Amino acid sequence: SPSGSMEPKRRAAKISIERFGKIIHLLRKRGPIPMATLKNELEISEASVKRDIEFLKNRFGCPIEWSATERGRGYVIRDDLAEGGRFELPGIWFSSAEILALLTMLHLLEGIQPGLLDDDVAPLRDRLRAMLTQGAVASPHIEERVKLIHFAPRAIEPEHFRRVAGAVLEGKRVALTYWNRDKQELTERVVSPQQMVHYRENWLLDAWCHQRNALRTFALEAIREITVLPTAAERVSRKDLRVHFESGYGIFAGPAKHRARIKFTAKRAQWVASERWHPDQTSVTTSDGDYILEIPYSNDQELLMDLLRHCPEVEVLDPPELREHLHAALCVAAEKNRPLTDH
Repeated sequence: SPSGSMEPKRRAAKISIERFGKIIHLLRKRGPIPMATLKNELEISEASVKRDIEFLKNRFGCPIEWSATERGRGYVIRDDLAEGGRFELPGIWFSSAEILALLTMLHLLEGIQPGLLDDDVAPLRDRLRAMLTQGAVASPHIEERVKLIHFAPRAIEPEHFRRVAGAVLEGKRVALTYWNRDKQELTERVVSPQQMVHYRENWLLDAWCHQRNALRTFALEAIREITVLPTAAERVSRKDLRVHFESGYGIFAGPAKHRARIKFTAKRAQWVASERWHPDQTSVTTSDGDYILEIPYSNDQELLMDLLRHCPEVEVLDPPELREHLHAALCVAAEKNRPLTDH
């Protein structure tokens, strides 16, 4: 039938379009590229490569030419010959591999907080799947090939997430009704959002608090009410944000006041040695196989929690105060968990 005869042509056209994108990508990344390399990368004949290049030049105006330079001999893209500067294929072009990568990232995003972004992510995911099924390969079920295991994420009101995200992107201040866990009370804040952070399964907002006149971190699940204000947010430089939020350990921000020296046994070092606890950490492995880690911190609360999960395979060498705090926590835990005796 006519429709049946058209299907192979459509299929061939889509494969060629995907190949055009790959040619552009290869020339951008590795040019000059000789004909032999293009044939091997694209897995087509020399005649097909020449046809694709001529099509790109004549139909899309791509400034491809053969060139011999100190980098080598082969095809290159001469952006200086393109109208308007850098040449790009019209529209949005993704190869099958790129679409698979996008779908995988979307699946990972859905797994971070199931149900949180369903209304926003689902349409994009469906469009990407449709694009992939029209490409050169069939779409595999990514959900069956990527498994995410999450532990203790705290539930967030989806509308609060959307408003916070919108305020961050649009640079607007927000008014918050926020539950302060330490004081066990509701507080009213006006803040200038700076960045959203996903940390240990939970979402946080780093913001400039206009009541405290300082940077603060807010847990999104502790927000009870939020109103996006028309006033522009006050911006804090990226350098100041890094200094404030990355100097301390974990979620506890502020300049690092201490530096911990921690020794892990050779048995535990198999795992800890490949972990990154802090951007400014240093480490050394002893002749006995023990692993000594040094990290800066401002508040030891979160650091103690991490050390406790490695007991008894960990020892605090310095400072003495951290060692004492870990010992005290272990003693309290041991007392609370004494074996029950029969009466």
